[in-house]
Amino acid sequence: MIHALLRCLSITALALGLALSPLSAQSTDAIDYDSWIELAVRAEAVTDAGEASSAALEDLRLDIAGWRDVFLRAQGDNATRIASLQSQIDALGPVPESGEEPAEIATRRAELTAQLARLQQPVRRAEEAYTRADAIIREIDTIIRNRQADELLQLGPSPLNPAFWPRALGELSATANRFGDEVRRNWSSDAMRAEMRANMPLILVLVAIAGVLVTRGQRWVIAGVDWLRAHTSRGTGVWSLMLSLGQIALPLLGIYALISAIFATGMVGQRWTLMLEQVPIWATILLGIRWLAHQVFHPNDDVAILAFRTKERRKARRLANTMSVLIVVKSAIDVLVDVESYDPETTAVLYFPVLLLAGYTLFRLGRLRSEPAQQDAGTGGSESVPYRLRLVRLLGRAAMVVGVVGPVLAAIGYVRVGEALVYPAIATLALAGAVLVLQRLVNDLYHLFTGRDARESDSLWPVLGGFAVALAAAPVLALIWGARVADLTELWARFREGFVFGETRISPTDFLVVIVVFVLGFMLTRLLQGGLRSSVLPRTKIDQGGQNAIVSGVGYIGIFVAAILAITAGGLDLSSLAIVAGALSVGIGFGLQNIVSNFVSGIILLIERPISQGDWIEAGGYQGIVKDISVRSTRIETFDRFDVIVPNADLVSGTVTNFTRGNVLGRIIVPVGVAYGTDTRKVEKILLGIARDHPMVLMNPAPSVYFSGFGADSLDFEIRAVLTDINQGINVRTEMRHRIVELFAEEGIEIPFAQRDVWLRNPEALRGPTSETQAPPAEPEEKDRT
Repeated sequence: MIHALLRCLSITALALGLALSPLSAQSTDAIDYDSWIELAVRAEAVTDAGEASSAALEDLRLDIAGWRDVFLRAQGDNATRIASLQSQIDALGPVPESGEEPAEIATRRAELTAQLARLQQPVRRAEEAYTRADAIIREIDTIIRNRQADELLQLGPSPLNPAFWPRALGELSATANRFGDEVRRNWSSDAMRAEMRANMPLILVLVAIAGVLVTRGQRWVIAGVDWLRAHTSRGTGVWSLMLSLGQIALPLLGIYALISAIFATGMVGQRWTLMLEQVPIWATILLGIRWLAHQVFHPNDDVAILAFRTKERRKARRLANTMSVLIVVKSAIDVLVDVESYDPETTAVLYFPVLLLAGYTLFRLGRLRSEPAQQDAGTGGSESVPYRLRLVRLLGRAAMVVGVVGPVLAAIGYVRVGEALVYPAIATLALAGAVLVLQRLVNDLYHLFTGRDARESDSLWPVLGGFAVALAAAPVLALIWGARVADLTELWARFREGFVFGETRISPTDFLVVIVVFVLGFMLTRLLQGGLRSSVLPRTKIDQGGQNAIVSGVGYIGIFVAAILAITAGGLDLSSLAIVAGALSVGIGFGLQNIVSNFVSGIILLIERPISQGDWIEAGGYQGIVKDISVRSTRIETFDRFDVIVPNADLVSGTVTNFTRGNVLGRIIVPVGVAYGTDTRKVEKILLGIARDHPMVLMNPAPSVYFSGFGADSLDFEIRAVLTDINQGINVRTEMRHRIVELFAEEGIEIPFAQRDVWLRNPEALRGPTSETQAPPAEPEEKDRT
């Protein structure tokens, strides 16, 4: 884990070094190819010999990688001028097949070709040098990876061999004696004792400060966090997290004070100095893992990130602290091995107990995830389990496997393989905890700035922030599992290099330019649409449907222009796509003909506007209000309040009834029947008065009453009236019918209804037979009575 942290810092320093190094800043117009050739020849000789150390190869690779960046940039030199000359040559046309052309054109072609060759010469040389540098780097990477694999898979002595134990204990005892000899030798010096007495006030002050910060610092911070949670509501998570970092900072300051007091005594020798220099790092590991475990498995159910049961969270914190201690012990053994140069047998014996305990602790920690995850899942199956708990379950199972396999391999003799499994697994769990804490911090920041809970809101920003945190942890995870810094810088170099499309090199910078230009164009289009919709079009005499058509058309044109500008700004030559587009046009025409047809129909609807947004139409057997006309389809909201999505092609090629095209005037018909014998003139007068009295009925054209005919049971009439708003037709019909019932009752006019009497001939037949002979059943006779 220590190495992973150091690697993470080194990759940042390396990136800054490459950006600020003189080689990177070297102008591509003044490349010293002589120096490069000398370096390339030396590098090829070193790789051929294969005797240089891995550290020397890494330094050599770093130098060559810097040259490769220079050559990559040099390939883009004079790109604008080269493109201009090529366009001029193309403008002259192809050379005639006969080879004879006017002298003036031939002379001009030769001049342009010579200029083009001169400009392309440094580009070609840079491409050749880039290819050579890239090949050398690949060869160096292969050598280093092979060495790492050989070292990792090397079979060493088994730590379970009892013959190695006495020797290991003897060497460890001898090391302890040498540490004690350093202190006794310094104590026997009168000068050093005098110096210690002179520094005694400073030593006592430093020890007092260390004692207070180490013993009371974390309690002060925890009390401050609890007070903050109790007295704040908005932004509590952010401030509490920031304040909780004092659980690391205050004790660490105390550790620094204690180390300074020890150095001030003057009793520290070389070996003790090497150990004490590592103490701040070890203290950071202990305090950091303790803090992470406290955040992830917090005693408070509302604050804990992983909602395990209280007992399980307590176990998880204890196991995490145990693993941090084991990591520190392993690091201390690393220092001893470097200082004392133990033989392989002693090294294996010293490392194995720590590795065994670490594997056992890892196994127990992996077991904790199962019960709470299943408890939270209930019986809803795997799909009902939250994604975070499923990930925790997966990590737990992997931790259990690694906790068993690692010590077993180490016991066989593959100590390095065991260490390469167990300790990176512990570091991975710590990294996962850090990611969870940072993701919660993103949610807390969202709550701080917006006042809304990220878990309850539908905003995408907290999700994107959490994804960015997880993505940023990927390089650290790669370093934890043995990736070299050079591997990550190589990925970045490949990313910056981009890919070649035709004769054009597309780099991530080009993609960034395309995205930025398109986003700016899209935003300007939306601003223009908003200005037209809210400020310009409402002051014109254009109806609402026309305004919507103009706004939609501006949006389509703006997006198309933004896409063209973005592609052009990115340097992609659209002419290079002509051949591909021509080859795919037939297939696209057959496969996407319905989509293209609907798209063209949508444009026709926006231009011709046979229907507009807000119109009441009937299409495909559905009636409703047009709510939206998009590129492919039109959305109609029916009067039952559900949406019908109609393809635009059906609206253009099919029959559509538009009840409100141009205006909302419309005619309604209200039928009514009266009994035979009723005065028809009186009925007509009453119905006409009802129509004229209604406020929604127009007087020009005037309403009318139509005597439609003689029905089977009634005399049939119809009220025909034109309304100012046909959308109110149902309400108007209802009100007119109410009024008809009221006035007909006052005037004694009957609204008839059909009645039927059924007469049966020989009804005794229904009672069953009364003799041996049974009369045939009688057929019913039906008579009408009105």
